[in-house]
Amino acid sequence: MDFKKSNAPTNTVTRNLMDFCRDTNNVYESVAIISKRSNQIAVEMKEELSKKLKEFGANSDSLDEVFENEEQIQISRYYERLPKPTLIATQEFLEDKVYYRNPAKEGNKI
Repeated sequence: MDFKKSNAPTNTVTRNLMDFCRDTNNVYESVAIISKRSNQIAVEMKEELSKKLKEFGANSDSLDEVFENEEQIQISRYYERLPKPTLIATQEFLEDKVYYRNPAKEGNKI
């Protein structure tokens, strides 16, 4: 996923509660959907960051030697400036970019 293209705010925003229950008719179900999507985004971001930082891994076992790598610091700062996964997931949900389904509701269609 490209987190650069996300138009999610980097800080908290006051939202209209009724926007969340527009599609699901249930605020709690919407929050559960956003929560699950947020966890998915967090895992993706962590894996991506780990892959990039693994390149800078030290080969020595000595704890006395600490090297500061400017590229590593820039990568870490970039990821710190990104919007939090919760904000990205909320923005995706409000823009109808999240696919979800409720098997309990679908099971009643016999």
